Amino acid sequence: MTDELAGKVAVVTGGASGIGRATVARFVAAGARVVVADLDAEAGARSIAAHGANAVFVTANVADPEQVRALVAHAVTTFGGLHVMCNNAGISGTMHKTFLHDDLADFTKVLGVNLLGVMAGTRYAGEHMAAHGGGSIINLSSVGGVMAGGGVQTYRASKAAVIHFTKSAAIELAQYDIRVNCLAPGNIPTGLLAASATAMRSEVSEKFTAAARAAMRADRPLQREGTPEDVAELVLYFAGDVSRYVTGTVVPIDGGTVAGKPLRSLRKPDDTTAVRNPDDTAATENGSARRPVAERS
Repeated sequence: MTDELAGKVAVVTGGASGIGRATVARFVAAGARVVVADLDAEAGARSIAAHGANAVFVTANVADPEQVRALVAHAVTTFGGLHVMCNNAGISGTMHKTFLHDDLADFTKVLGVNLLGVMAGTRYAGEHMAAHGGGSIINLSSVGGVMAGGGVQTYRASKAAVIHFTKSAAIELAQYDIRVNCLAPGNIPTGLLAASATAMRSEVSEKFTAAARAAMRADRPLQREGTPEDVAELVLYFAGDVSRYVTGTVVPIDGGTVAGKPLRSLRKPDDTTAVRNPDDTAATENGSARRPVAERS
């Protein structure tokens, strides 16, 4: 137990699983009381089960601004205020289609959750915080919003928009002592990747997910898998007073993916023998790997 958030109230959207669930646990451990929002009521109940009276669950669709407004009001009514808003809820859309084969049928749904949900959360939390001394808003983007690449174009566009929106909101809300920051997770094993492949046959989906994870692992400098708990620690930093002079930032948490590709082989000056990276299981014959982009929940 720590006390970074003692006496504070937080809302975590998409808090039933993955990064959201890890964030809820970390916030409670740091002394906060938390309202968990998600569409999955069963998983939401599991998310709060170990936290007693310090966490409550609300079923909410963040793509509906009125439900987000009600969510913020519920936090204020239940716990007496709101100091931290973590806009984490996100979906990937259909991953296995190339852009020219994508009918864009999921465009409105993806943008509704990933962008409108973040904007609504920022707007309604910010309204309360502006009248009550400020607060911290943390928006979850993705390395897919930082780095261009093939595949999941709607997802990438939504996450890039979250980054630009975060910076703009940080500028406007600074006058109220509201900090707005953005995290860009990458290569974090959650249910999002598997969910994006649900249209495939189960055996194809499993192979797709395994190949995607291997490709992402091979394409980052740090070879260990990131975890939702890794991301939750960074969310905690932005939620607490230790980051009181930080706003408008975008921080990748991705094992170095955004920094650049790892060195695939090393050659001695007088030796033509290449020493391959033993973990480079997803490399193709020319040493490159295709990397899909569904990194987080």
